[in-house]
Amino acid sequence: MINVTKAFLPPLEEYNSYIKGIFQRVWLTNNGPLLNELELKLKEYLDVPHLLFLSNGTVAIQIAIKALELKGEIITTPFSYVATTSSIVWEQCKPIFVDIDLDTLNIDPAKIEQAITPSTSGILATHVFGNPCEIEKIQKIADRHNLKVIYDAAHCFGTTYKGESVFKYGDISTTSFHATKLFHTCEGGAVFTAKSDLLKKMSLLRNFGHTSPVTFGDVGINAKNSELHAAMGLCVLRYMDEIRKKRKEQWGYYRKQLTNLRVQFLSITECTDDYNASYFPVVFETEELLIKSVDALNLQGIYPRRYFYPSLNKLNYLEGSSCPISERVAKTVLCLPLYHDLSYEEQDMIARVLLRVQNN
Repeated sequence: MINVTKAFLPPLEEYNSYIKGIFQRVWLTNNGPLLNELELKLKEYLDVPHLLFLSNGTVAIQIAIKALELKGEIITTPFSYVATTSSIVWEQCKPIFVDIDLDTLNIDPAKIEQAITPSTSGILATHVFGNPCEIEKIQKIADRHNLKVIYDAAHCFGTTYKGESVFKYGDISTTSFHATKLFHTCEGGAVFTAKSDLLKKMSLLRNFGHTSPVTFGDVGINAKNSELHAAMGLCVLRYMDEIRKKRKEQWGYYRKQLTNLRVQFLSITECTDDYNASYFPVVFETEELLIKSVDALNLQGIYPRRYFYPSLNKLNYLEGSSCPISERVAKTVLCLPLYHDLSYEEQDMIARVLLRVQNN
């Protein structure tokens, strides 16, 4: 069986060596030594000034919204995972959807300004499939209207834009370290900011607002992560150069083998120095052709996934708004299997099935 993704796992003995230390210390959570080590090594690897390791990528977005004290309306993309939108609603704000660019699949900056109202407090944009948004254009709009910017960079580990980690941009950037991601800690996530005051505030938010065992500096929640998860992250981080190199080779191989497939491929945003090749999406001409392709792949034990469907502006608990490009793409986009030990032979089989469906 070939699934859309599969987590990279380090050698068991390497993970067990960390687990042995955890058992000896009996320090499982609450800012343990492995968590601190992981945060420091991630800062070094990514070349970012500040980050906090959290329990998941969804709570990372929620903490970012809370730390920036966003209220009212938040402009966002309809083409993302549901957590981007649900986090806005969870924090009692209103998502205002702006349609996407057909080529990059990211929020279209040209359409943002017309959506701004006196109730707008921020922009929450997703770097879809690890492909950076048009960062300068978004920031200029935010500066003109005194808005905060959060980036959902869940797919972006290793991607650089204008020589810098994508995580460096915006007031706060968030990411996911879920098992499906290029870098993972089984479950996990992080927030990034260049502003020390925001870092301090988010640190309080992460741990119930504790400033000491008996004092509290702010309202907070439990967004901490454990030593067990940090141990996995430390193990996986050792292999990240190898993982990223292999992923780029697989991405390039798909692109070559599918040259004759009548689909739209992802256009990488200009000024992206290093795209991490975390996903391989294809956009079909029609939903009917997508469904036929999925059925044919499933018959061979191959299970791609419709990332992201439906378009979030169509969620039944929100007021509907029209985003025709996102709605069309959501119905016709498919992410092909992509993970570390996927072989070229398996990629060849996937390509043959897709081309056969197209030619029948």
